[in-house]
Amino acid sequence: FQWSSPPEAIERFKSQEIWFPPPQFYEFCRLCNFSSLGELQKFSSARALEGCERWMPVMLSAPDGFIQLLPGDELYPEDPDYTGEEKMIMSTDKKVEDLMKEGGIFHRIVIKNINNLAVYVNIPAKYKHINPLMLKCGNSDYNSRL
Repeated sequence: FQWSSPPEAIERFKSQEIWFPPPQFYEFCRLCNFSSLGELQKFSSARALEGCERWMPVMLSAPDGFIQLLPGDELYPEDPDYTGEEKMIMSTDKKVEDLMKEGGIFHRIVIKNINNLAVYVNIPAKYKHINPLMLKCGNSDYNSRL
């Protein structure tokens, strides 16, 4: 076990010292908005009664990678499987780069491979929450309208 700050954990992930799944990468990117535990606690206390929503990422498979679509993304389905029982996976013949160039409303995690992730969000967060910082691991750099 090792204690790391969110930026340190992401750096260790980038250098392939450690690995964590895309949802945890997303949360580490959100935690990067706070410079101290006290700042995070203050934020959490201030928004605690605002509410929350249940999400289930929907996987979009492309020839050169995957995109985990999240609520609010223009490609997110209207009626996702919130239980995870159906294992909903969408697919496309378009490359990830093309999907990023064509898109305009993003709330997604782009997965080029197990150690190459990027978070893209350009929608407002609900319930006074905070969006993740858009960090990239690897060379996922798309010239989009973010």
